Amino acid sequence: MPKTVHLRALGSLLSALAVLCCQAACDGAGKPAEPRPLRWAADAEGGAPYIFKDPDDPAKTVGFEVDLAGALARELGRAIEWVQYDYIRLLAGLDRRDFDFAMNGIEVTPDRAKAFRLSRPYYVYTEQLVVRAEEDRFTTLEDCLAMDAVVGTLDDTAAKRLLDQLGIRTRSYDNQTEPYLDLQNGNVDAVFLDLPIAMYYAAGNKKLKFVGQPLNPGYYAIVFRKDQEELATEVDKAIEHLLESGELKRIYEKWRLWNADQARLHSGEIQDVLRESSGKWTPAVYVPLLLQGAAVTIEISILSMALAVLLGLPLALARLYGPWPVRAAATVYVEFFRGIPVLLLLYFLYYGLPAISDRYDLWIDLRLAPMTAAILGFGLNYAAYEAEIYRAGVRSVPAGQWEAAASLGMSRWLTFRRIVFPQAVRVILPPMTNDFVALFKDTSLVSIVAVVELTKQYQILSKSSLKYLEIGAATALLYLVMSVPLGYLSRRLEHRWGKGQ
Repeated sequence: MPKTVHLRALGSLLSALAVLCCQAACDGAGKPAEPRPLRWAADAEGGAPYIFKDPDDPAKTVGFEVDLAGALARELGRAIEWVQYDYIRLLAGLDRRDFDFAMNGIEVTPDRAKAFRLSRPYYVYTEQLVVRAEEDRFTTLEDCLAMDAVVGTLDDTAAKRLLDQLGIRTRSYDNQTEPYLDLQNGNVDAVFLDLPIAMYYAAGNKKLKFVGQPLNPGYYAIVFRKDQEELATEVDKAIEHLLESGELKRIYEKWRLWNADQARLHSGEIQDVLRESSGKWTPAVYVPLLLQGAAVTIEISILSMALAVLLGLPLALARLYGPWPVRAAATVYVEFFRGIPVLLLLYFLYYGLPAISDRYDLWIDLRLAPMTAAILGFGLNYAAYEAEIYRAGVRSVPAGQWEAAASLGMSRWLTFRRIVFPQAVRVILPPMTNDFVALFKDTSLVSIVAVVELTKQYQILSKSSLKYLEIGAATALLYLVMSVPLGYLSRRLEHRWGKGQ
């Protein structure tokens, strides 16, 4: 009898738990709980007019894709939450399932259509050529080719592919603000980007002007994984309804983006942009391009390290043996350049100096070429670290060495050059070699000043081909080929110079 009571009590408990679970799945009115919000990824860094921070209220995010996401949320009956994600990693993040879909002016291409589920196109873009207001040398891409002009554009875009196809020299950027800033500063001759970008960054700028007619039309689409067919189909229907109801037109008119090209959205003609890619992503295609990037990496590393060595040794000597004003100045240099990120320094050298030159109408032009800014930035930064290494190496030599040399009548400079410094080099060499290897890897930062080194070349190629693993392995191998011999050389020199100890 007690066992029966226990069983009945257990049954009642399980029934109560089942009721609680049902209540948790429903709201107070007995309706099913609302589905979780969809996570939409886009990059708001320099992302106008797609998505960017409201200048009047930086806590608020605005843009025509923000409005489109709101309209889609109403159509789907499901909340959509924005997730900040680096533009160049959007597709990789989607593969990782970090979010549900990507919408950030992503162009329809054959490679993307093959690897992902693309939505119905929601906008027809064209490309627009922009030059400085006083420029009269060219008005078309053909003129740019004939004049050997350097044209700024974005990585992995239809604009970049067209420029490459025509053989026009390009300078690639990570976001759309920097090409137009470089154009104003005279670092590029023109900028060729999507019309929505040009409308926001160049149309109202008195220093810039549009030339030629918009060309090379294409489509923006929302990107899903292949296993999200059901969600993608719902979004397709929502876009179709927004187009037919006129809501899509109202959004684009609000942002001054509606034009005659949008009639293509009704026809659904996407065959032109979905034609097969002409290039096949074999090692014969991407390895030579990676080698070009490796050559740039080597050039920046060697020249930057040479500058760091030339500055580092005098700084170390100034801190060790200079009068107090010189010691104080050297200390301030070391602490300053060790205390600021090299990324910030590169931004200042490349974008900040021209702004100073323009604002104060200086007699000297402070505009630096991308390679010059990269080498100077790394040289100044690493000189601070090298100075401390050299200072520690010199101080490691026993004071008796100085005294012995003085007893032989040697001057302090001769003593340093012939006695102290050769011994200090044995201490200096290992950490200096480590810094050189670190510099090889840190050169990936120079892409912010439009230098295409090895890591940047990898990003461009992997995004275009979607072969992240294959091209990444080749890139890693090149870094190893460049850095491992340095370690071997360091060990050989250490062994050779250490025999006398």
